[in-house]
Amino acid sequence: MSYGETVGYLYGLQKYGIKFGLDNISRLMSALDNPHRSFFSVHVAGTNGKGSASAIIASILKTAGFKVGLFTSPHIVSFTERIRVNHEEITEDEVVRLAEEIRGIAGSSKDFSPTFFEVVTAMAFSYFKMKKIDIAVIEVGMGGRLDSTNIITPEVSVITSISHDHREFLGDTLKEISYEKAGIIKRGVPVVTSHQKPEAMEVIEKKAAENDDELHAYGKDFSSILKREDISEICFDYRSGDSFLMNDLVLPLAGEHQMENASVAIKAATIVLNKIRHISPHPPLTKGGMGGNNSSSFTHHLIREGLKNVRWPGRLEIIKEDPPILIDGAHNPAAAVVLSQALRRLSPGKYNGIILVLGIMNDKDVSGIMEPLLPLASEIIFCSPAYSRAASPEKLAGIAESLGFCNQRTAPTVRDAVAMAIEISQRSNNPYSPPHPPLGKGGQRGGEGINDPPLIVITGSFYTIGEAEEVLGQKSVLARLRE
Repeated sequence: MSYGETVGYLYGLQKYGIKFGLDNISRLMSALDNPHRSFFSVHVAGTNGKGSASAIIASILKTAGFKVGLFTSPHIVSFTERIRVNHEEITEDEVVRLAEEIRGIAGSSKDFSPTFFEVVTAMAFSYFKMKKIDIAVIEVGMGGRLDSTNIITPEVSVITSISHDHREFLGDTLKEISYEKAGIIKRGVPVVTSHQKPEAMEVIEKKAAENDDELHAYGKDFSSILKREDISEICFDYRSGDSFLMNDLVLPLAGEHQMENASVAIKAATIVLNKIRHISPHPPLTKGGMGGNNSSSFTHHLIREGLKNVRWPGRLEIIKEDPPILIDGAHNPAAAVVLSQALRRLSPGKYNGIILVLGIMNDKDVSGIMEPLLPLASEIIFCSPAYSRAASPEKLAGIAESLGFCNQRTAPTVRDAVAMAIEISQRSNNPYSPPHPPLGKGGQRGGEGINDPPLIVITGSFYTIGEAEEVLGQKSVLARLRE
């Protein structure tokens, strides 16, 4: 296939929608000679934080000397972000080759119609085998129990914070959603979990007990204390049990919530390291200088260095300094609350208000996403990313008005919204420009310095922030395949 044909093929798979179950992925794995059995793995589920935790685990394991695959979704700008080996994204040529191979397998049977995510999962596992990785960190696409990634048997199962999202697929109650997430738990595989609401923790505890698995819960078996934070990093102390303590760990991600994600990642990574050090023989695991470095001090060193090397875009990320533009993929109410808390702590006094650019998918809890964010904004701009599921700017404006926020603007596209936000920012920073009218309910102006710029915050969906990055000059590869 040519590159254009590959784009058409992968994009066309979205017509099959989302299908839960392991039949299709099992057929693909069998036809590809079961690539998922050629490497060790870590499996990460959850509603929020699973991408960050996955990236941190991968960074620690790479620092330990392993060749590490990382499979995540969705991507922000380029499809190649989804599949990485030692931080390096898969190339465009490799995407074409793998897609062509899997298309041939799928086309050989008339009753076989794998979905987009099933094909991409197969591409990732096949690529990891080809690259002869030691271990892969695999992020669940949706749910867990019937997600196509659940074909693996990992060294540790990780479940980050669970909240309400994808109710049409996973269930209406937190208990139902947690049951799907806990479906990645397998017999004999240790489980690491973030702090959970009681009804979610009850489901996880029951599933772990049924499988006779060790369960390590944040806040109970390991914990952390925030020392300082700013818009670019956090510093914290980590403790596991009575003897494992690390002070002043630095993570180059913003937001107090990342401390918990990092702590979960540290716990999972140390479990993996302790397990695979005792697996022998397995030649790839002796590479990278691991031999003889079993001391606690070495573990401390690689964790500290692994955290420093984490790069995970699209989460409280400043992508432009003049004017200052921050993006965050807050796509559900829980993520919006986390974003609002971070903005309240990090932005006062530094920026002259917040210009909020918001584009949300139509099937999301729109009001739940808006409620924690709108009161922070000195200006509100609603837009619609170029995707069929996107809510119209007019619909978003109507919902905002029902919440008491009447003074807002609409833009037909993300490009238009970004241009409008930059124009407002430039005018706000001009001492000779006329003052802005006050907002409705909750509107705030932020700092008092006449020359302090406002902070442009773009959020509401990974589709929205991905398009914003493209508008601002990021090169994309298969950008429209963000599903």
